[in-house]
Amino acid sequence: IVYGAGLAELLNKKLGTAASAQSTTASVDNMKLLRDGKADLAFTLSDTLYDAVNGTNTFAAPERKVDAKALAVLYSNATHLVVKDASGINTVTDLKGKRVSMGTAGSGTEVIANRTFEAYGLDPAKDVSRERLGAQDSANALRDGKIDAFFFSGGLPVPAVLDISTSTKIKLLDLTESIKKMADKYGPFYFSYKVPKTTYNTAADVTVSGVANLLVVPSSFDPALAQAILATMFDNKDDLVKVHVAAKDLLLETATVGSPIDFHQGAIDYYKSKNAWKK
Repeated sequence: IVYGAGLAELLNKKLGTAASAQSTTASVDNMKLLRDGKADLAFTLSDTLYDAVNGTNTFAAPERKVDAKALAVLYSNATHLVVKDASGINTVTDLKGKRVSMGTAGSGTEVIANRTFEAYGLDPAKDVSRERLGAQDSANALRDGKIDAFFFSGGLPVPAVLDISTSTKIKLLDLTESIKKMADKYGPFYFSYKVPKTTYNTAADVTVSGVANLLVVPSSFDPALAQAILATMFDNKDDLVKVHVAAKDLLLETATVGSPIDFHQGAIDYYKSKNAWKK
């Protein structure tokens, strides 16, 4: 929502649009809003985006699929599985019988949390006591001893994780074992992502699963406006970075790489004008 609010403000200032940011429960919700004509631009994780456009998993019938096209691959989300450093929890399988927040219902985080447990041979419906909390509520609950662990998929640094790390010694669990299993089963959306120890003052760097975050529009979106939006974002990137540090990863050389769906014609026109279209 922070990145989205910053983008809406930038578009209004530079393009004279009447854009407004909607606070949602994240990727799945965002794609449904786009499908139902209640949103014109949406942030989404690539795994959820693939399901939405192809009508698989969360978007399998009777759920309706989404007619969407990509504008840009924005940045990578890192899968945070956070525990207290002194908890004695060292691996994902140690969470059996524990209280775990899986992210809000219908979020991209929840999708990844379920798939991560599955990769480690755990059934989240039976093997853990599930909570469905957002990032800040999860961090508060962990600090207060109400849960033992929480998942959150976000760009570095996640404010809620940064917040708890200032008062509580935490660690992120290594998720290396899940990455290939998840990619083999669900598609090539998951990759190895290193979280430096300096990010949250943890004892060591940790390898987790990464997944790309994209900006998408309905297929019917006006190509000229799509092109103008991208031009505004790239020309005023510094303004976006002030709002969310993940905006620093908005780069012409990576914006067209790793989308699970086709790009919108307006986006293709923009990247071609910058000699950045490599398809």
